[in-house]
Amino acid sequence: MSLRLVPSSKAASAGSASVLDTSNSYGLHDTMRFGMRQIASEVSAKHPLENRLAEWDNTQLELKMNMARNLHGMHAPIKMAMEQSLVTKARGVSMLPQSNLGLDILLGKDETIDFEDFLNVPAMSTDMIDVHTVMEHKLGLGV
Repeated sequence: MSLRLVPSSKAASAGSASVLDTSNSYGLHDTMRFGMRQIASEVSAKHPLENRLAEWDNTQLELKMNMARNLHGMHAPIKMAMEQSLVTKARGVSMLPQSNLGLDILLGKDETIDFEDFLNVPAMSTDMIDVHTVMEHKLGLGV
């Protein structure tokens, strides 16, 4: 249980090991045991701020759940996780532009204006969706 406000600057290792960790007796990368070699993870060192920005929402959600657990008991974070799960699973017609307002309300993102709010406007999109054609194709009614 952590009450961390800001994510760690160190990136969590997601299975990307260096050549020294995955080398065989000849000093070469062992592809059969460790998979394909990823040069990008070895060459480019990431800035510490990049990990903090990537993990910011997860850290804030974890803090919110831990504080609710400490204040209200174990049922509060379980209820919050269940509500988020139900709202995430409820989807409309897949070809229409999606906006999950319920999840935004549960996460508290309805009170902020981010770049997704004005740069992800379907009216500004270059590809037009014909709903009738997509539904006919999906249901197999097209000729």
